[in-house]
Amino acid sequence: MVEKRPLLTVIIPVFNERSTIREIISRVQAVPISKQIIVVDDGSTDGTTELLREISDSSVKVLFHADNRGKGAAIRTALPHAEGKVTVIQDGDLEYDPMDFLKLIQPILRGEADVVYGSRWHKGAGVSYKRYLLGGRLLSAIVGILYGGRIDDEPVCYKMFRTEILKRLDLKCKGFDFCPEVTAKVLRLGYKIHQLPIRYMPRSFEEGKKICWKDGLFGIWTLIKWRVMPFGAKGKGGKTVRRRGELSPPP
Repeated sequence: MVEKRPLLTVIIPVFNERSTIREIISRVQAVPISKQIIVVDDGSTDGTTELLREISDSSVKVLFHADNRGKGAAIRTALPHAEGKVTVIQDGDLEYDPMDFLKLIQPILRGEADVVYGSRWHKGAGVSYKRYLLGGRLLSAIVGILYGGRIDDEPVCYKMFRTEILKRLDLKCKGFDFCPEVTAKVLRLGYKIHQLPIRYMPRSFEEGKKICWKDGLFGIWTLIKWRVMPFGAKGKGGKTVRRRGELSPPP
């Protein structure tokens, strides 16, 4: 009997999240949707690795990096294993609510979107450090200037894609540059990014927040770089596409 393909693949890159990893996996499992969960331990040193090695649930696939390579590298490790029709990124902390997957996936299921981002900047969402708010606004504004794509929250974790599109993008990211690289490439290929409000419960540095101002600067550089650099987006039949405009989104 042929197994039914899961509707959603949830990729969870993890580095030193011992206090939250069990809870976030449990919350993802509780979402009432057909799914595949892939956790990538990115060389954790705080005991996260040992906790993940204890997982015996067949619905959770765990992959390990021997050393810390970065969030983007962890996502790239997971991506070849993604079997869902749709893929979403989930951080290993508790800042986001996986139940929002049910909302984000609807435009894709209705055929109205291929790429959907969450947006944290709305009334009712938790507010993080002011510098993160300003940094996110700046990155989003640069996206508009460089690519003409109007989005509110470029660095948001919850980015959801039809899996075949994400696998075509020839990703090179290693760290937090995953967000600007994937944003740049989907916009260059002509896909519109749909946005929906999501819940957000920001944590503090004391609670384990990792991203810093240097990542914001690197994000700006990444957006500029992929505005002009060719990339080998893979089209149908495995053909490598290297010039802007050669690959059009499916009708």
